[in-house]
Amino acid sequence: MTVARVATRRFLPGLLVAGLGAVAALDLHAFADALNALTAAVLLGVVVRALHPLPGWAHAGTAFSRRTLLQVGIVLLGLELSVGELRELGAPTLAMVGVVVALTFGVTRLLGRLAGLPEAMSLFIATGFSICGVSAIVAMSGTRRHEDEDVATAVALVTVCGSLAILVLPLLRGPLGLSQHEFGVWVGASVHDVGQVVATAGGVGTVALGTAVLVKLVRVLLLAPMVTVAAVSARRSAGDRSGESAADVPLVPVFVVGFPLMVAVTSAGLVPDGLLEPAATVRTILLAAALFSLGASLDLRSLAVTGRQAAAVGLASWVLVAGISLAGLHLVT
Repeated sequence: MTVARVATRRFLPGLLVAGLGAVAALDLHAFADALNALTAAVLLGVVVRALHPLPGWAHAGTAFSRRTLLQVGIVLLGLELSVGELRELGAPTLAMVGVVVALTFGVTRLLGRLAGLPEAMSLFIATGFSICGVSAIVAMSGTRRHEDEDVATAVALVTVCGSLAILVLPLLRGPLGLSQHEFGVWVGASVHDVGQVVATAGGVGTVALGTAVLVKLVRVLLLAPMVTVAAVSARRSAGDRSGESAADVPLVPVFVVGFPLMVAVTSAGLVPDGLLEPAATVRTILLAAALFSLGASLDLRSLAVTGRQAAAVGLASWVLVAGISLAGLHLVT
């Protein structure tokens, strides 16, 4: 049996499930225009998980969907932006993002210590909330000795709080009087996983979505130096662990390179106008499939097993990063 055939048998069932979820989300959007397809995709996934978790044969394909299809969709989003739009962020916004990351990380670490959390758990929660959710937690886990519970708790918290952001932040846009650009900056600076950023901003509009992903990429790029510093610190205090290194963890996802590359291609006028609309349709389908898979992976009961102290720290960090980024937004706009 060829490698291609084995891969097809492994991933195709789950990809078909994700595709059906994307189609259902698009149909819901067509039926209720106010319900964005990306938001609908997450909600459908959550409903499916609540009614009956996906069977084991679908796990490989849906995991591929929420990881790889999400990245491809974000790369295609770069076709809808130009260098001129990127310049609109400006140095003040970039500096604000750095301050948000640093303050959220530092204060969350302090809260973790005050709550009596294990050192590794506190570090993972702080990293997940300040940088980029689950991927940051996984990257940071290679720098510390830890229990499985430390990683699982941090993952559960950023998943639940990031899911809350998908529902709560768009409702606050109107009362706060934020434009699409401003809302995108806020979402990109405060929401955890890339998929959650896409789902939160996608329901508002293309400008909000593009800005949110751009700001989010700035945060993702800060992961590499943060993990490196943590690894060096751990080695100095406890000695190097055999076979384990921060360099073993991939710190630069493909979309971090692909997204700006597509922006450059568009800015150079290399993409025919006739291809932009089909590319946007493909992008929406890919993101909807990825976000349906994300929703179908969420266990709403996961917060119940994290413990009161950890849950309190996670919720406080979520409010903190949203509050700091909103205050920073007002300072730079």
